[in-house]
Amino acid sequence: MTSLKQQRGAGLIEVMVTVLILSTSLLGLAAMQAASLQYNHSAYLRSQANILAYDLLDRVRLNRARMSDYNLDLDSDPPGAGGTLAKDDLIEWHDSVSDSLPDGDGGIDCDAAQRLCTIEITWSEQNSTGEESEDSTTFQYTTKI
Repeated sequence: MTSLKQQRGAGLIEVMVTVLILSTSLLGLAAMQAASLQYNHSAYLRSQANILAYDLLDRVRLNRARMSDYNLDLDSDPPGAGGTLAKDDLIEWHDSVSDSLPDGDGGIDCDAAQRLCTIEITWSEQNSTGEESEDSTTFQYTTKI
């Protein structure tokens, strides 16, 4: 029989099992942190889209008499500088969308008869590897003016 006095310290197997458990848990924590950062950035982009939509709607409300001039198709360029308030608003808003969101684009459809405006904003988000995703995210907002 071996006496307890001869066993000192931890054996190599116990140390290896401890290192394995510790490294697995640290990798799990790192993955959770990366996912948290990605979700946080996604929420930030959605907040920016919401702010941009409200910005344009406020501009339309200020110029209600020319509400039908605030139509802009998605994936189209803003109108050229024409000197009207609606055109200037659309140019500034479209520039803000493309500056604030990655591959950002936006459009608006206003129905003056029903006094409804629908804003649609699209952008690309990064996937889990940090590359631009092929799918775009769409934010759509409809309100009565």
